[in-house]
Amino acid sequence: MRKRQRRPNTDRDRHILIIVQNLPVPLDRRVWLECQALRSNGYNVSVICPKGPGDPAHEVIDGVHIHKYRPAREARGLAGFALEFAYSWLCTAFLSVRVARSLPFRVIQACNPPDTYWLLALLWRPAGVAFVFDHHDLNPELFISRFGTPTSAVQRAEFVLLSLLEKLTHRTADRVISTNESYRQIAIRRGRVDPGHVTVVRSGPDTRGMRPRYPRRPRPADAVELVYLGIMGPQDCVENVLHVMVELVHRRGRTDVHATLMGFGDSLEKLKKMAHRLDLDDWVTFTGRADRPMIAEQLSRADIGLCPDLKTPLNDLSTMNKTMEYMAFALPSVSFDLTETMVSGGDAILVVPSGDLSAFVEAVEKLVVDRDLRLSLARKARSRVVEELDWRPQAAAYVGVYDSLLGIDRPEGVVQRHLPPRTEDEWGNPLVPLDDEDELDRFILERR
Repeated sequence: MRKRQRRPNTDRDRHILIIVQNLPVPLDRRVWLECQALRSNGYNVSVICPKGPGDPAHEVIDGVHIHKYRPAREARGLAGFALEFAYSWLCTAFLSVRVARSLPFRVIQACNPPDTYWLLALLWRPAGVAFVFDHHDLNPELFISRFGTPTSAVQRAEFVLLSLLEKLTHRTADRVISTNESYRQIAIRRGRVDPGHVTVVRSGPDTRGMRPRYPRRPRPADAVELVYLGIMGPQDCVENVLHVMVELVHRRGRTDVHATLMGFGDSLEKLKKMAHRLDLDDWVTFTGRADRPMIAEQLSRADIGLCPDLKTPLNDLSTMNKTMEYMAFALPSVSFDLTETMVSGGDAILVVPSGDLSAFVEAVEKLVVDRDLRLSLARKARSRVVEELDWRPQAAAYVGVYDSLLGIDRPEGVVQRHLPPRTEDEWGNPLVPLDDEDELDRFILERR
C-alpha cells in the first residue's frame, strides 16, 4: 500500500498534466469538462494532445495550458500503428519535459487509447509524480470488434500485447477513473485494481451549456432530419446509417428524409464512396470533423439521432457520448440493444435487437411519421439527461479522485463551474427557452 500523500500547498502540488492521443482538446468534450472541473477547484491544468486543423502548438484557454504536436500520419497495418504510437509517445514525452520546466506537475492523467503511457508515468514516478488512468476504451475488445477473434499467430500476438499493455496500465495507476460500471468491473476483475481506487465518472454533458438553440439554417419545414455524431471507424458501424437511408429513400419513397453524418475516422472516405455508389448523394451529407459550434447547430436542427453501433464486445460495454448529446438537445434516438446505451437512454430511446436493420428502419420511420411520439421521447430525453446524467455530479466525483489522492479536504464540497443564465449560446445564437413548455414543444416539432 502506498503512503498517503502530503497535503499540497504549492502551485506544483496542484498541477495536473492530462495526456490525450486520439483527439485534440477542447474538441474532446469529456476531457475539456474535466479540465474545467479541476480549474474551478484550484488545480493548475496542462494538456498534451495532437493538433487539430489550424491549431497552434500552444494555447491557453480558460486558464488551461494546451500543448499540441503534429499528429502522426494515418496508420495502416501493424507497423503503421506501431509507428503512430511510438511517434505520439515520443512527442508527448518531449512535451512533458517542457511542461515540467514551466511548472512541475504532481499527477499525470492518461486517457486511452492507447494503453502506452504507463511507461511515461513510471519514468516520472521518481520525481514524485502520481498516475491516474482515465479509462475511455477497452483496447482488447476494440481489437476483436475491428478484426474478429484472433486466428493467426500474428493476430494472437497482437491481442496478447494489447492485453498486456492494458494490464500494465492498470497495475501502474494510483487511481483508475472508469466511464461506467462495466468498465469499473473490468478494472477490478481483469486489471486487479483495488476497488477503493476505481471511481466511476460518466461522460454526461453539462446540460446548462449543451442545450437546444434556434438553428441558423433550420431544416426545410416539410423534411425530417436524421443525424449521426461520432467517430467513423470499422467498429462504429456507420454503414448501417446508409443502409437505413437506402431503405427509406429508394425502397419506401421517403424523399423527405435527409441524414447528416458528423465525424471523421478510418472509414470516412469509404463511407463517402459507398453513399455515392448507393445513389444517396442528395440525401446524405458528410461534414467531416465537427467542432462545437457545428455540433450545436446540427443537433439543434435535427429531428432524430441515430446510434448504428452493433453489439460487439466493445460497443456493448461502452458509454456512447452521442446518445447523451442527442438527449441534451432534446432529440429522440434509435439504437441497437447495447447494455450501456440502454443504461444511458432508459425509456427515452427506441431500442431494437442488434443487427436487425429492418427493425431499425421501422423505428426510424415510426419517429418520422409519428410527431406525438417524437415529441414525447424528446421531452423524456431532455429531462433524463438533466436529472440523471448531467456532468455536475460527475465533476464532483472526478475532482474527488484528485482530492483523495493528494490529501485535500473540502469542507464546503466541490465547486461547480458557474454559468450565468443566458438567452444566447457562447456563439451568439438565441437559445430555446426550456422553461416555456409550449415553445419547447413547438421547437421540437419544427426545429426552427
